[in-house]
Amino acid sequence: MGWGVLVSGYTAGLNRLIILAFSLILTTSLFALIPASGARASNNDLPDHGNELSLTILYTNDEHGALIPHSPAVDFHPYRENPAVGGYARLAAVVEEVRQKKEAAGEPVLLFSGGDFIGGTAYSWLAPLGYAPELSIKQKIGYDAVIIGNHEYDYGPGVLAKYLKEAGYPEAHQETAVLASNTLAPPDHPLAREQLYRENHLISLDNGLKVGLFGLMGKDAVAVTTANEPVEFSDQHQAARRMVETLEQQGADLIIALTHSGVEEDRGLAADVAGIDVIVGGHCHTALEEPVIVNDTIIVQAGAHLEYVGHLELTLDLSSGTVSIRNDPDQAPFLKKLDHSIPLHPGIDEAIGAYTDILNEYIEEKTQGRFQHILDPVAFSEFKLPDYPPLQETPMGNFVADAMRLVTAEKTGHDPDFAVQANGVIRGSIIPGAMPHSYGKISFYDLVELVGLGMGEDGHAGYPLIAAYLTGDEIRRILEVAVLMEEVMGNTYFLQFSGLRYDYNPHNAVLFTVPFLNLPVPTTRAVVNAEKYTGEGRQVPGEGPYVPIEKGDEELYCLVTDAYIASFLPMVGEMIPRLDVVLKDRDGTPVAVEDIEKLIVHINDEELKVWQAVVEYAADQPVGDSGLPEIEPYYAAPAGRINPVWTIPLIMWPLVFFLTLALGGCYLYRRRKKGRTRLQ
Repeated sequence: MGWGVLVSGYTAGLNRLIILAFSLILTTSLFALIPASGARASNNDLPDHGNELSLTILYTNDEHGALIPHSPAVDFHPYRENPAVGGYARLAAVVEEVRQKKEAAGEPVLLFSGGDFIGGTAYSWLAPLGYAPELSIKQKIGYDAVIIGNHEYDYGPGVLAKYLKEAGYPEAHQETAVLASNTLAPPDHPLAREQLYRENHLISLDNGLKVGLFGLMGKDAVAVTTANEPVEFSDQHQAARRMVETLEQQGADLIIALTHSGVEEDRGLAADVAGIDVIVGGHCHTALEEPVIVNDTIIVQAGAHLEYVGHLELTLDLSSGTVSIRNDPDQAPFLKKLDHSIPLHPGIDEAIGAYTDILNEYIEEKTQGRFQHILDPVAFSEFKLPDYPPLQETPMGNFVADAMRLVTAEKTGHDPDFAVQANGVIRGSIIPGAMPHSYGKISFYDLVELVGLGMGEDGHAGYPLIAAYLTGDEIRRILEVAVLMEEVMGNTYFLQFSGLRYDYNPHNAVLFTVPFLNLPVPTTRAVVNAEKYTGEGRQVPGEGPYVPIEKGDEELYCLVTDAYIASFLPMVGEMIPRLDVVLKDRDGTPVAVEDIEKLIVHINDEELKVWQAVVEYAADQPVGDSGLPEIEPYYAAPAGRINPVWTIPLIMWPLVFFLTLALGGCYLYRRRKKGRTRLQ
């Protein structure tokens, strides 16, 4: 409506002007009275879009260095239909398409990551070498913000700081903000001193919408962070309240939390902290096919490893300050699978290729020329080696533990007695190729993706193997720890073994749990029987050559594990003295955890890594008709190493004792009474 119409008549125009002025004053007052919970609509300097503003959010999480299509990568083909999923080049093609479509409609698009973009594949091995492939490619795709997850600390805060500087920070925050709102790096640490992460970030969009962002590392993620010292983390909910208040003061119309916490912690955050409109989550690898809504907070997550990209379409109602979802499930599903139907983005594919060349040179060097490309086949298998079901012995667990024990024996000339590895360090199943060009092949990339975490004292990626000596009694204690961890901590801490077998009653792991403290009291009596394998090579199922591992056995045995697990085992004894384990060298001299590098296995003055042991073990399998080393059928199923059995639960023994006393007392009483009757 034009001003000429409003003043067409003196009297009518004056009346309408008064009404219009009154309406404007009333509207401004109403906006000032909108509470700070939910979406905030400031209405300041906004273009005229009516009462609603639209926004599309694209999101990924837990990419774990998955630069190329995978599961398995050996199946990928750039032109043919194939089952390989993910890859940044496919993601970039989808993002570009959505942006072009939304730009034509005048709608802004934001792209976020829920953390753990490092850690998982061999590409992340480039981080300790001074490269930043994952974040650099995210910048090229146009991510607006990412959060630091627990795996960004896999190589320590020092490497993370160098990684962020290599990616152009702190200047790069203007393009792709790195968020960490509850992260407390010491003031003199490069992460804090050089402002390599931000507590919050405000984006002003072309349609006038101001989007406030902050990022949280969740409690569980903090608990499983392996190398974060001296960085610490503050209370998540307190940090969130502080960020919401700060962003509201900055004029944010919409507040988005990027969290690396898991869906359940996100639910708790939304229930406890007002003012968060959207939570883009990560950590638990959950592919939410539709958002979770808690207290009007929208929670989304897109699985892991770039199998999906999330797509959330929102409308902000300026008059009510509410945010609503407007996805059409047929046209804009919340999750879009990054499969073979999506072409590769040429520019991003070229950028990935440059990092692949660098990685190939490194692999050739570390394997002494045995493998020259990440997709070189290492072995062949007609079957999958699964890392499931959870909380059980698995074929994948047996394969990894055998590799650690047997390759160490081959390399050092000293036969370790046992090897142990945790499920949390084994990142998946061995999946052979299924396409005509890849059938049965297991590539270097697909194999090391499963066992390539961590970093050694040498500054190179991969947990190093350590060889520690323990008494037979301490080996029994480790088995008790394994049972206890299974019951209390879950599948991540379930231990897989080589060189022994044992029977246990899982119901005897915990005697009872202290009320209110949620503190389990272990029995240390869950293991029923334990035996050492005395044969050659991998241990055979069935009777086989086994000897008992007895309680009280003071003979020293060699245990191979990785440096992370080795540092963890003595910590259990600090909490539960009856399960105390003291790492020792071959002479029986105790080695403190802080000196654990003394136990690292070195070959030609280089650390022997877990991934190297697994690759060499696979490559040393017998060559078959395929012309490749073939994984033997032994690993198609479990081998009877970890056997849950039923025995009378320990908590029942006192009841059995008192019941026996009661029955015995009744019996004696009746006999005595009968004797008196006869005397009468």
